[in-house]
Amino acid sequence: MIIADRSHVASRSHISRRAALRALGSIVALTATHAAAADHAADDPPPFGTARHQFTALRPRRVVPAARLIGLDGASTDFAAWRGTVVLLNFWATWCPACRTELPNLERLQALSGEDVRVAAISTDREGRAAVLPYVRALGIKKLAIYLDPDQRLARPAGSSTNAPFALYGMPITYVIDRSGRIVGYLVGEADWTSAAARALLDFFRTSPAS
Repeated sequence: MIIADRSHVASRSHISRRAALRALGSIVALTATHAAAADHAADDPPPFGTARHQFTALRPRRVVPAARLIGLDGASTDFAAWRGTVVLLNFWATWCPACRTELPNLERLQALSGEDVRVAAISTDREGRAAVLPYVRALGIKKLAIYLDPDQRLARPAGSSTNAPFALYGMPITYVIDRSGRIVGYLVGEADWTSAAARALLDFFRTSPAS
C-alpha cells in the first residue's frame, strides 16, 4: 500500500491561496486607482494651447475680485455684471506683434459665441485711449469689447507686489472666468480661440454647474 505524502500538497495549496489573495488585492487597488484617475480627469478641462504654451488650470479657483472696467468709450462695468456667462479676459498691448493677430480672432469668437461667452480685451498701454483708439480702428475692430488698464489696476507684471488681481506672465495672456465668477485658468501667447479645441475648452466651463 502506497501512502501519499500530502504535506507538500497542503503547502502548495496554502501558497496558492496567498498568491490569489495578493493578486485580488492588487486588482482592487488598481481598479480604485483607475477610478480615482477617471474622476480627476473628469474635473480637468480638455487640453488647449499653442506650439509653446498650454492652458494652465488654476487650483484652487478664486473668485475674481470686484473691479471696475473702463471701456474705450469711457463707460464702466463690473465683473459682477457678467455672472452666469463664461468670460474670456484678454490682456494685450499695441506694441505686441502677436496681439495684432489675436485681436481680430477674438472679435470673430465674440461674433460666433453670442451670449454664451463674453470676450473682453483689456489694453495695458500706459497712453490709454490715445494709443488704443487709432490702433483698433486700423485693425477694423468694431464688435470686440475693448477696455483700458493704463494704471495696472487689473493686471500687473509677474512678480510685482501690486494688488492687481491678474498677473502678466507674457503678452498676450488670456484668463478664463467661469459662470460662477471664478478664475479657472490662463493661456499665454497668441491662440486660435475659434478653433475646435478652444470651443471644447470654453464649452467645458459653459456647461459646468455654476456654484
